[in-house]
Amino acid sequence: MANFRRFRPDDLNKFSKCNLDPLTETYELSFYMQYYAKWPSLFQVAEDQDGNIIGYIMGKLESSPAYYKFSEHYLPWHAHITAVTVAPEARRLGIGKLLTEQLEAAGDAAEAWFVDLYVRKTNHKAIAFYKSMGYSVFRVVEAYYGDHSTDPTQVSEDAYDMRKPLKRDVKREHIRDDGENHKVLPTDVW
Repeated sequence: MANFRRFRPDDLNKFSKCNLDPLTETYELSFYMQYYAKWPSLFQVAEDQDGNIIGYIMGKLESSPAYYKFSEHYLPWHAHITAVTVAPEARRLGIGKLLTEQLEAAGDAAEAWFVDLYVRKTNHKAIAFYKSMGYSVFRVVEAYYGDHSTDPTQVSEDAYDMRKPLKRDVKREHIRDDGENHKVLPTDVW
């Protein structure tokens, strides 16, 4: 059984079980602390009976700056999943789903239009997981995941920008059925 609670700074020392997955993005400590400072209620962890972190989600509520208002890339008030991961030994227990549903509920409470996230186009398991929860591809962000090495044989990877409408989006205006056909560059993503 997992216990769900808000992230605490000392949890950073307990993330290794979750962050060893090659498809999980690992950030600098300051990035985690920024989320803790700005959106503490949207940074949740799941821990096992021994207090080990076996999953976490980092999220935020945001919109594009006002000067983007008339751009095709403008994003209205929405919730965003920056990271969600579950330790390998705790997968298939519903932890990722519960963490995601908690963030969706927070988005609904804040009257957000939708929840979005980015996922590697090759991460088929994650894509299937999100689709099972009602997310769909809104657009493809080309070369979103850049290689950070100096190896010229390594290439960047595209991401799917996936969205799920929330209660406010009654008309489903902020999703599309043919998202795989809409490609943008990372510079077009706010």
